[in-house]
Amino acid sequence: MKEQEKNQSIFFSLLLISLLLHACGNKKSEVSPKDAELAEFQLKNGIGPVTKPIKLEDELDPAMIERGKEVFELRCSACHYLNSRYIGPPLGNIVDVRTPAYIMNMTLNPSEMIERHPIAQGLYEEYSTRMTDQNISKKDARAIVEFLAQKARE
Repeated sequence: MKEQEKNQSIFFSLLLISLLLHACGNKKSEVSPKDAELAEFQLKNGIGPVTKPIKLEDELDPAMIERGKEVFELRCSACHYLNSRYIGPPLGNIVDVRTPAYIMNMTLNPSEMIERHPIAQGLYEEYSTRMTDQNISKKDARAIVEFLAQKARE
């Protein structure tokens, strides 16, 4: 009986090890099936209501910057700092890394972005926190981008 119990123990140990190795080695591929569904514009600029590129002007709009600062402080600063990691990623140089349309789509459509966009999925995996929908208007999302652009230029 003892020999049979020992063999069963070895079998289950090997089974557990192989399952763990399989799970650890089962990383996402570079392009998941969901990524394949995204158009080139969506991969670069995100998924959401912003469907055309947005250009930041050389001279930013002071009124939009002020409104963006207000909205950022009210809706974003609970999870994001400008220059350091917090609950979410730092946003002080986000306009140097992501397009204005991407920033707006992430702001306006965080759930679908996390579900379908590879960059947003990676951020979710890194920070282990889902960005919540803050019910920000498209106009206010654009103002946030203007504020973040101004911060990046300081």
